[in-house]
Amino acid sequence: MKDTIALILAAGKGTRMKSKVPKVLHRVGGIPMVEQVLRTVKAAGMQRQIVVVGFGGEAVQEYLGDRAETVMQTEQLGTGHAVLQAETLLRGAAGTLLVTCGDTPLVTKDTFRYMLEQHEKSHAAATVLTTHMPDPTGYGRVMRDDAGRVIKIVEQKDGSPAELAVNEVNAGIYCFDMELLWDMLHRITNTNAQGEYYLTDIIGMLVSAGKLVSAFAAPDYKETLGVNSRQQMAEAEQVLRCRKLNELMTEGVSVIDPDNTYVDTTVFVGCDTVLYPGTILEGDTHIGEDCQIGPYVRMTNVKMGNGNHLQFTYAHDCEIKNGCEVGPFVHFRPDTTIGNHVKVGNYMEVKNSIIGDGTKLPHLSYIGDSDVGSCVNIGCGTITVNYDGKNKHRTAIADHAFVGCNSNLVAPVSVGKYAYVGAGSTVTKDVPAGALAVGRAKQRNIEGWVKDNTYKK
Repeated sequence: MKDTIALILAAGKGTRMKSKVPKVLHRVGGIPMVEQVLRTVKAAGMQRQIVVVGFGGEAVQEYLGDRAETVMQTEQLGTGHAVLQAETLLRGAAGTLLVTCGDTPLVTKDTFRYMLEQHEKSHAAATVLTTHMPDPTGYGRVMRDDAGRVIKIVEQKDGSPAELAVNEVNAGIYCFDMELLWDMLHRITNTNAQGEYYLTDIIGMLVSAGKLVSAFAAPDYKETLGVNSRQQMAEAEQVLRCRKLNELMTEGVSVIDPDNTYVDTTVFVGCDTVLYPGTILEGDTHIGEDCQIGPYVRMTNVKMGNGNHLQFTYAHDCEIKNGCEVGPFVHFRPDTTIGNHVKVGNYMEVKNSIIGDGTKLPHLSYIGDSDVGSCVNIGCGTITVNYDGKNKHRTAIADHAFVGCNSNLVAPVSVGKYAYVGAGSTVTKDVPAGALAVGRAKQRNIEGWVKDNTYKK
């Protein structure tokens, strides 16, 4: 939006959260609430964003980095006082200041855009975002005159019974003409039940000065819900999850059971992919087309190609390419890359390893710190022994090698192309290409041992 600056109020402690963490850093939809708000105002077209921080301010500033300007509210004396902290950055600036809250992560970019458009077209001194709440308890009420014009906002603790009977509430989001704002902020007082400097008092002051105050109603009251408790955070999470799943289904993703599928707002899923119940997709996860994910798959920060089938799998901070069959009961740990058309069967763990195209890891093995080539077969029960008690070492298995079941490859060690490792071997030396390695004790049968060494009844 032209000449529009976003000011995000994020100084509150959030006492009802009962947490050491600043309220706005609690995650909903996979990212902190303040980040949700920041991304939304940017998507709505505001190029400059300022965040007012207070409780846990250093932690919030560290999280935001250089993605937004910050100012500190050392004492939380009310919303009017919070906005005033930005005066040094904005005094003399012209245009519109959008004031919103860091704990209202559900407002959409379209609502911000339409509110700003109405504010600009009406040439109002201020515009208030309102909504009609089924239960308005706790919210400031929007008072209108007989002509329907906004005249003031009354806070819950200061309202008369007649005023509190109104169910049109203030969502705590405003557009202000900055040329009028600062002088009025200096004139508000804290003579109210809370003993705070209310930003809402400016609405009545503007009306008394003959200025136009407009109101824009949010299309869905749930957008305006603030998060002040763990219960409200769970409600916000549910709203964002439903939005995300609806977005995915609109774009061609099948979600078998939306009530039991959890996808962060940051996740991308390609068309014709199917998400089965119990799927959890988190963080910077990117899934390609034509995949079948689930049931009961959790992926965090995973990059995945097309045509993969996963079930009962936990994968994090790794990459899975195309056409793989994975699961059940598989764990892909960080810095793992699974190549194309790889089969990873039940009870497999792969960590910090590269698995080449067409390789098979059928079941019951641990592959750690390894470079495995293409078309390799890893037998059941194989372990790459990567830790000597002090340091981690790598195992290299070249293309087309065959590792027999119940083998231990003691790193650092390499197995050459087309080499074989006999079942039950413990390999401590490099295996040349095309060789067979057998590292096990010679079998010895003791005749008559059972008869001589077991008790007779």
